[in-house]
Amino acid sequence: SADPCGRSPRRQVRQWHRGSGKQRRVSEFFTPNRLDNGGERTVRTILTGILSLSHICKENEVTMTESTTNGEHLALWGGRFKSGPSPELARLSKSTQFDWRLADDDIAGSRAHARALGRAGLLTADELQRMEDALDELQRRVDSGAFAPIEDDEDEATALERGLLQIAGDELGGKLRAGRSRNDQIAALIRMWLRRHSRVIAKMLLGLAATLTEQAEKAGRTVMPGRTHMQHAQPVLLAHQLMAHVWPLLRDVERLADWDKRIDASPYGSGALAGNTLGLEPVAVARELGFSKVTANSIDGTASRDLVAEFAFIAAMAGVDISRLSEEIIIWNTQEFAFVRLDDAYSTGSSIMPQKKNPDVTELIRGKTGRVYGDLNTLLVMMKGIPLAYNKDMQEDKEAIFDAVDTLELCLKTVTPMLDTMKTLPANMRRAAAKGFINATDCADYLTKKGMPFRDAYKLTGCMVSDCISKDKTLEELTLDEFKGYSALFENDIYDAIDLIKCCEGRTSYGGPSEASVKKQIELASAQLGAWEAANA
Repeated sequence: SADPCGRSPRRQVRQWHRGSGKQRRVSEFFTPNRLDNGGERTVRTILTGILSLSHICKENEVTMTESTTNGEHLALWGGRFKSGPSPELARLSKSTQFDWRLADDDIAGSRAHARALGRAGLLTADELQRMEDALDELQRRVDSGAFAPIEDDEDEATALERGLLQIAGDELGGKLRAGRSRNDQIAALIRMWLRRHSRVIAKMLLGLAATLTEQAEKAGRTVMPGRTHMQHAQPVLLAHQLMAHVWPLLRDVERLADWDKRIDASPYGSGALAGNTLGLEPVAVARELGFSKVTANSIDGTASRDLVAEFAFIAAMAGVDISRLSEEIIIWNTQEFAFVRLDDAYSTGSSIMPQKKNPDVTELIRGKTGRVYGDLNTLLVMMKGIPLAYNKDMQEDKEAIFDAVDTLELCLKTVTPMLDTMKTLPANMRRAAAKGFINATDCADYLTKKGMPFRDAYKLTGCMVSDCISKDKTLEELTLDEFKGYSALFENDIYDAIDLIKCCEGRTSYGGPSEASVKKQIELASAQLGAWEAANA
């Protein structure tokens, strides 16, 4: 029919679906740009008595246009514009290069929304069935790679609506847009995607914690120098040191579980910012999409990204934990320390120095952690000055959070098998522990137990250490007469008191480095790991 404005009846529908869970090469996303320099087409969508016309009025202008059935460009906005966007704006707005991974979630959301339209009487039973069949076929094409974004698709939502209209036709396919906006749609999709990947990351963190726990069990009574300020401090068991890395990882998993309680609310039904007038029931949609409830405020539902930023913080904190672990492995792997030996599969060489065996995995993790920090900062800076409700700035949240997730998952996939194949060198650790007077505190404690005030015992032991350094001796190498020359309180049992293994065993406080305490830690950690595994089986 003729355009009521007297314009050329060209269709323009511009979609805004946000991408698939499948990642493909960028070269697979795009086909040659197909532009129509005739008059522009207007897309007419009729939804149970609601007529929505989008008109592009300018004749003979090359713009982003599309017939929904012949594969040309589609847009979700128009009507009040006399021309399409400039090529520069089109390039600036384009997001399929990073948001196409949301396609699976988008199609799932479209299924739930179609059923809501059916319950509201906006789709007949036959229409709903045909709509679901079309969405199923679209999913198959996305999965196989037969359907992907083209150059003119602004975002994944636009691409998917184009695909749906090609399968279902304009009249039926056009009805799906009723009652939803790209604003509530993308707010729901990013929550769905992040909740799914939070479980992936939690499983990886638990796997890393389990690997460290196994290494701690194997370590037995291996003693090593504990450090503060990177200086020899006190003797600890290697198992105790390894378990010190397990607990932060378990807290990261707890953070993810706690975060999930807050993000467990669907924004679907919030519309652009003020809901809809079609009587759609958002609770059923929420449940279909795995949410237990609906966001309490439609503006907040579409305009907030604090939960995305919170996820980025958790990712950054997990990055801190694996980066600190990586730094220790880097140090332990040096010739000066030689506490561990990494498997060849997780090391690289030098292009000029044939003897080199570099711990590149740990170095890259240490470096990539900075990227995750940058992603968190991007989200915080992006959101700090945005008024309510939705603004286009918020498109940038996806690229940042996707990078944070991709980076963390890649690091976790690599560090766990590296640690699993890592060999420890207990003899070297024991030799290092014999240096640096790391049993000096135990010597002072010995005197304290004999009745000397700790302040005096501390000072006397310091003098002993200074004398030993000048004589190139260790405390263990002092004779009993030399000990008695410092204090008559010293007896033969001083040698047991400063024995490195017994120094560890004497520290029986809860959470300490004694063998019994470390065994208890391993039991507690293993119980938590088992509980998480059972709960998420």
